[in-house]
Amino acid sequence: MLPLSLAHIARIVNGELHDVPDPAACVSAPLVFDSRQTEPGSLFLALTGEHTDGHAYAHSAVEHGAVAALTTRPVGVPAIVVPHVLDAAGLIAQHVIADLTATVVAVTGSAGKTSTKDLIAHLLAAAGPTVATAQSYNNEIGLPVTASRADADTRFLVLEMGARHIGDIASLARLAPPQVSVVLNVGSAHVGEFGGKEQIAKAKGELVEALADSGLAVLNADDALVRAMADRTTARIVTFGVAPDATVRAENVHLDADGRPRFDLVTPEGRARVSMRLLGEHQVSNALAAAAVAREAGLSVDRIAGLLGEATVQSRWRMEVTTRPDDVTVVNDSYNANPDAMRVSLRAVASMGGGKDRRTLAVLGEMRELGNESRTAHEQVGTAAGTLGYDHVITIGGTEAQWMAQAAHAAGAGTSHHVPDQDAAQHLLDGLLRPGDIVLFKASRGVGLETLVQKVLESDTAPASQRVLGAD
Repeated sequence: MLPLSLAHIARIVNGELHDVPDPAACVSAPLVFDSRQTEPGSLFLALTGEHTDGHAYAHSAVEHGAVAALTTRPVGVPAIVVPHVLDAAGLIAQHVIADLTATVVAVTGSAGKTSTKDLIAHLLAAAGPTVATAQSYNNEIGLPVTASRADADTRFLVLEMGARHIGDIASLARLAPPQVSVVLNVGSAHVGEFGGKEQIAKAKGELVEALADSGLAVLNADDALVRAMADRTTARIVTFGVAPDATVRAENVHLDADGRPRFDLVTPEGRARVSMRLLGEHQVSNALAAAAVAREAGLSVDRIAGLLGEATVQSRWRMEVTTRPDDVTVVNDSYNANPDAMRVSLRAVASMGGGKDRRTLAVLGEMRELGNESRTAHEQVGTAAGTLGYDHVITIGGTEAQWMAQAAHAAGAGTSHHVPDQDAAQHLLDGLLRPGDIVLFKASRGVGLETLVQKVLESDTAPASQRVLGAD
């Protein structure tokens, strides 16, 4: 965090100081909204949610080292009082970013944002000090927190930007104007909220429109809706993909016996072979986007290829591969799900079992926010699981999950099972799993499927071995 006095922050956010003995006291550590993460020098954001009120934790935050709290009312400890805490946090982020010399790289897309953001940060760290969004904190809360982690030495600030409505990305981009905008794809995530893929494309394209003439748009040449965003900016364009005219492209793509991608990275400066430790063919597109950004930062094609080969899973519950002592392989991709991501994960795990006489199982929960397309989308995912030859497809939940199970059965899955809840799924898995099996877990965030994953890993018959693929 660039040090700012409480008096200075109050001016930035048009707030009032209350119970502040020393207005010159400086905030020098990142913003926090969880009092348990407070460190000396922090500013605590007293956010009010559906179930909690951060004002109740202001005392605890100050006791643990926070210089003050950002609040909507006096709370008996040093505070900057404002009408809206989140709006004020955004103003702080905007001020901090304006004072940084760092290049702001912003990433959006319907799928792969977090994995690509992690890859970009991994590559750029070789070119200079880099700060990136943690996990998937890609909204109006996560951006100020991330920005506050940057300081005068930061060369690259990598920000993941998500959206649920038209205008969300434009708002984030006003707080953090990007010099580099990366758009990965336009899929069906949140299609129920947006009303169609064209509307999703409109929302994602706001990141391209935010660029100045001197900026750079990094666009997916394999996605027609993303490629068309070139018309929405006067900034320079670099493309990535397997398309033969992509600036940064992949050739000779294949997966190894463990489902990990291998490909030739081709750039205008040359080519190099990439052997990734991450799982799934979808990582090729993510890697190309990251390579396009790293190339602009001055990294050579050989250096980029080497770094891509070293990259490991950085954000939890995304294709985390753990092998139990009984040789059951658990693939935890439970963080979130949409139809495109479901199919990608199903293909990736199917490739792990292909040709090795290993059974594949898919444990799937519902996908949310799909609106009128929900039934079709769930049936298509079930069909994909059946077509890919999964030996067992287990779906958890209500009607949407039943649609998946029925479609999987009709498409040729070995067996399909529908259960009402995670307890029933665990009981079923205890009887089904045997050495050598590979089992995928995936559902929308609200399903909380990671709870079942942990129980399966910690079962009495097979306590978890925390060997995550690519992390050793």
